[in-house]
Amino acid sequence: MVSIDKERLLIVGGSGFIGKELAKLAIKKGFDVVVLSLNPPVEKKLNGIEYIQADITSIKSLQKKNIDDIDYVVNLSGYINHDCFLNDGNKIIDTHFGGVKNLLQMLNWSKLKRFVQIGSSDEYGDAPAPQHESLRESPISSYAVGKVASTQLLQMLAKTEKFPAVILRLFLVYGPGQDDSRFLPQIIKGCFSGKEFEASSGEQLRDFCYIDDIADGILKSLKSDNVNGEIINLASGYPISIRTMIEEVQTYIGKGAPKFGRVSYRVGENMCLYADTSKAELLLGWKSKTTIKSGIQKTVKHYQG
Repeated sequence: MVSIDKERLLIVGGSGFIGKELAKLAIKKGFDVVVLSLNPPVEKKLNGIEYIQADITSIKSLQKKNIDDIDYVVNLSGYINHDCFLNDGNKIIDTHFGGVKNLLQMLNWSKLKRFVQIGSSDEYGDAPAPQHESLRESPISSYAVGKVASTQLLQMLAKTEKFPAVILRLFLVYGPGQDDSRFLPQIIKGCFSGKEFEASSGEQLRDFCYIDDIADGILKSLKSDNVNGEIINLASGYPISIRTMIEEVQTYIGKGAPKFGRVSYRVGENMCLYADTSKAELLLGWKSKTTIKSGIQKTVKHYQG
């Protein structure tokens, strides 16, 4: 039973890595949390959370769910995939952009206080670093196009129809519980094996931000003033090379044999992708707190059991 004293937060894609940590923090902050997911967990459900199964790419699927009694929305739906358009690219665009359009049709705008769209650093494409929010988007993948289209739609609605949307552009989020297919879990497992594993030359500069800091930033955006229609980077603001990250993991674990240069760079890959975070500090009063060393140690310990 929902408390009338609590505000309802809908986390779309809340069964994923970021969503689960956000849900935990939101409960601590006193929200009534509803998770909408294509595949809600069968086991290990968090106490105090209402789980809804729905496919946001299907308007009929959403119409069967009651999501109009919601105060806040965080949209973490979709998946990262850099396939070209003729492979899976068209589906990726439909998943991200189509999903946002369907959500907008099902929500009660008169009750909604904030819609947080989780964007991506990939929206900047090959723009020069440090990437700041006033740069024009320059997507170089179907995934990024889907994100950019969502950003543009929500900014238009904020400007013309006073829709309370804010777009948070996340850079590389990491931490315990991340999917094994992602970069850092793969490196950690490769080092634990003690065997050789292939890696790129690792010259890319990237911006890694720990999951707890990201969850805190997202929650701050729910009730911050003067953010409707804004794009805000959530990141550490500190560049670190992929090679250095691998070597940090290798040093902490004490074994592993990365073979640098064995994996090619992605076509069109931006070699310098790290954020200007001054806008997040100004509008949200937020900045990341977790150092790379501390974050790596916490993440490695998770995989040690």
